[in-house]
Amino acid sequence: MQLIGLTGGIGSGKSTVAKRLQELGAVVVDADKLARDVVEPGTEGLADIHAEFGDAVIRADGSLDRAALGAIVFSDPTARHRLNEITHPAVKRLSLSLFEAAAAANPDAVVIYDVPLLTEARARDEFDQIVVTSAPEDVRIERLVNLRGMAQDEAERRVASQATEQERLSIADHVIDTSGSLEQTVSQTDALWAKLSPSVGGQI
Repeated sequence: MQLIGLTGGIGSGKSTVAKRLQELGAVVVDADKLARDVVEPGTEGLADIHAEFGDAVIRADGSLDRAALGAIVFSDPTARHRLNEITHPAVKRLSLSLFEAAAAANPDAVVIYDVPLLTEARARDEFDQIVVTSAPEDVRIERLVNLRGMAQDEAERRVASQATEQERLSIADHVIDTSGSLEQTVSQTDALWAKLSPSVGGQI
């Protein structure tokens, strides 16, 4: 099994690249989905968040109010750190179990871990290779506003809350420039797959 870390700042097109790699045959594990799974009602993660942040972040049905929690943590680095201390270990445990399952099912699997906060939360040496999707901050902010309907100031806060582009690029083995057209991004992704996948003769 090859374990590939795929990361990139919010609005950088990382999900597009992950989807294409999955179409080509990779096993994709989505850290954002795992982060949702570990705070579902009844989980230890949600109980810890409730204890840390109070009733304001819990909906009437007992589920997490993500908007309320996001408003707190994206404007307060200390609060964001406290949240990460709750969720990151749980996500790591769950991701490791999924990697093991993929390897058991296919020893030659190329597993893509789609993880926005790789630079901030995961060790570089956990992965065989790191792929970074890259686009300028102004392009990413524009996408968040125009494609996701985010307010300008909220988009700017989200971008500023993550690692810098320089920090991500410093750990990259492969960079996919997503600032151009969708077709250009897909073409670069296909070329990457040719390097990663044993089935097409590629190697890391």
